[in-house]
Amino acid sequence: MSLYVGQTAQLSKVFASAEVAAFAELSEDRNPVHLDAGYAAQTPFKRPIVHGMLLSSLISALLGQHLPGDGTIYLGQTLKFVRPVYVGDGVTARVTVSDIRSDKPIVTLTTEVLNKEGLPCVQGEAVVRYG
Repeated sequence: MSLYVGQTAQLSKVFASAEVAAFAELSEDRNPVHLDAGYAAQTPFKRPIVHGMLLSSLISALLGQHLPGDGTIYLGQTLKFVRPVYVGDGVTARVTVSDIRSDKPIVTLTTEVLNKEGLPCVQGEAVVRYG
Protein backbone atom coordinates (compact mmCIF):
# COMPACT_ATOMS: atom_id res chain seq x y z
CA MET A 1 0.00 0.00 0.00
CA SER A 2 1.25 3.43 -0.87
CA LEU A 3 0.76 5.79 2.06
CA TYR A 4 0.83 9.59 2.02
CA VAL A 5 0.54 12.32 4.62
CA GLY A 6 -3.08 13.45 4.90
CA GLN A 7 -4.53 10.09 3.90
CA THR A 8 -7.58 9.20 6.02
CA ALA A 9 -9.93 6.34 6.79
CA GLN A 10 -13.04 6.35 8.94
CA LEU A 11 -15.60 4.01 10.45
CA SER A 12 -18.99 4.80 11.97
CA LYS A 13 -20.81 2.78 14.62
CA VAL A 14 -23.50 2.92 17.29
CA PHE A 15 -22.74 1.11 20.55
CA ALA A 16 -25.98 -0.33 21.96
CA SER A 17 -26.40 -1.30 25.59
CA ALA A 18 -25.83 -5.00 24.78
CA GLU A 19 -22.42 -4.20 23.28
CA VAL A 20 -21.47 -2.02 26.24
CA ALA A 21 -22.52 -4.83 28.61
CA ALA A 22 -20.51 -7.39 26.60
CA PHE A 23 -17.44 -5.14 26.73
CA ALA A 24 -17.92 -4.70 30.48
CA GLU A 25 -17.82 -8.48 30.90
CA LEU A 26 -14.84 -8.98 28.59
CA SER A 27 -12.81 -6.16 30.11
CA GLU A 28 -14.09 -6.69 33.68
CA ASP A 29 -14.84 -2.95 33.81
CA ARG A 30 -18.33 -3.08 35.30
CA ASN A 31 -18.41 0.56 36.41
CA PRO A 32 -22.14 1.29 36.84
CA VAL A 33 -21.82 4.61 34.99
CA HIS A 34 -21.73 2.44 31.85
CA LEU A 35 -24.37 -0.11 32.80
CA ASP A 36 -26.91 1.23 35.30
CA ALA A 37 -29.23 4.04 34.19
CA GLY A 38 -30.28 4.75 37.78
CA TYR A 39 -26.68 5.11 38.89
CA ALA A 40 -25.70 7.16 35.82
CA ALA A 41 -28.63 9.53 36.47
CA GLN A 42 -26.90 10.57 39.71
CA THR A 43 -23.65 11.47 37.90
CA PRO A 44 -22.79 14.56 35.86
CA PHE A 45 -23.48 12.47 32.72
CA LYS A 46 -27.14 11.82 33.67
CA ARG A 47 -27.27 8.60 31.59
CA PRO A 48 -25.00 5.64 30.77
CA ILE A 49 -21.86 6.40 28.78
CA VAL A 50 -19.81 4.13 26.53
CA HIS A 51 -16.43 2.98 27.87
CA GLY A 52 -13.65 5.14 26.45
CA MET A 53 -11.63 2.06 25.60
CA LEU A 54 -14.57 0.56 23.69
CA LEU A 55 -14.74 3.74 21.62
CA SER A 56 -10.98 3.55 21.09
CA SER A 57 -11.29 0.00 19.79
CA LEU A 58 -12.65 1.50 16.58
CA ILE A 59 -9.24 3.10 16.05
CA SER A 60 -7.63 -0.33 16.29
CA ALA A 61 -10.13 -1.65 13.73
CA LEU A 62 -9.28 1.16 11.33
CA LEU A 63 -5.54 0.66 11.67
CA GLY A 64 -5.64 -3.11 11.31
CA GLN A 65 -8.17 -3.36 8.51
CA HIS A 66 -8.16 -0.08 6.58
CA LEU A 67 -5.21 2.28 7.05
CA PRO A 68 -2.51 1.05 6.85
CA GLY A 69 -4.45 -2.29 6.88
CA ASP A 70 -3.63 -5.98 7.13
CA GLY A 71 -0.50 -6.76 9.09
CA THR A 72 -0.41 -3.44 10.95
CA ILE A 73 1.07 -3.70 14.45
CA TYR A 74 0.58 -1.08 17.16
CA LEU A 75 3.80 0.41 18.53
CA GLY A 76 2.08 3.07 20.63
CA GLN A 77 -1.10 5.05 21.17
CA THR A 78 -1.98 8.15 23.15
CA LEU A 79 -5.59 8.84 24.09
CA LYS A 80 -7.35 11.83 25.57
CA PHE A 81 -11.02 11.48 26.50
CA VAL A 82 -12.56 14.91 26.02
CA ARG A 83 -16.32 14.33 25.80
CA PRO A 84 -18.67 11.48 26.76
CA VAL A 85 -20.53 9.30 24.28
CA TYR A 86 -23.90 8.05 25.45
CA VAL A 87 -25.03 4.49 24.94
CA GLY A 88 -27.01 4.37 21.69
CA ASP A 89 -25.38 7.44 20.10
CA GLY A 90 -23.52 7.18 16.81
CA VAL A 91 -19.81 7.91 16.52
CA THR A 92 -17.26 8.13 13.75
CA ALA A 93 -13.66 7.09 14.28
CA ARG A 94 -11.07 8.58 11.96
CA VAL A 95 -7.33 8.09 11.46
CA THR A 96 -5.14 10.43 9.41
CA VAL A 97 -1.55 9.82 8.36
CA SER A 98 0.60 12.59 9.84
CA ASP A 99 4.14 11.24 9.37
CA ILE A 100 5.83 8.44 7.45
CA ARG A 101 9.33 7.33 8.31
CA SER A 102 11.61 7.02 5.32
CA ASP A 103 13.96 4.49 6.94
CA LYS A 104 11.40 1.95 8.27
CA PRO A 105 7.80 0.92 7.60
CA ILE A 106 6.54 3.02 10.51
CA VAL A 107 3.79 5.59 10.29
CA THR A 108 2.25 8.06 12.75
CA LEU A 109 -1.45 8.80 12.55
CA THR A 110 -3.72 11.31 14.24
CA THR A 111 -6.62 9.41 15.80
CA GLU A 112 -10.04 10.65 16.84
CA VAL A 113 -13.54 9.55 17.66
CA LEU A 114 -16.25 12.10 16.93
CA ASN A 115 -19.79 12.17 18.29
CA LYS A 116 -22.96 12.53 16.21
CA GLU A 117 -22.46 16.31 16.14
CA GLY A 118 -18.93 15.89 14.80
CA LEU A 119 -17.33 17.00 18.06
CA PRO A 120 -14.23 15.17 19.32
CA CYS A 121 -14.76 12.64 22.13
CA VAL A 122 -11.43 10.82 21.94
CA GLN A 123 -8.25 12.35 20.53
CA GLY A 124 -4.78 10.93 20.20
CA GLU A 125 -1.94 9.67 18.09
CA ALA A 126 -0.95 6.17 17.01
CA VAL A 127 2.42 4.89 15.85
CA VAL A 128 2.27 1.64 13.89
CA ARG A 129 4.43 -0.70 11.87
CA TYR A 130 2.86 -1.67 8.58
CA GLY A 131 3.39 -3.97 5.64
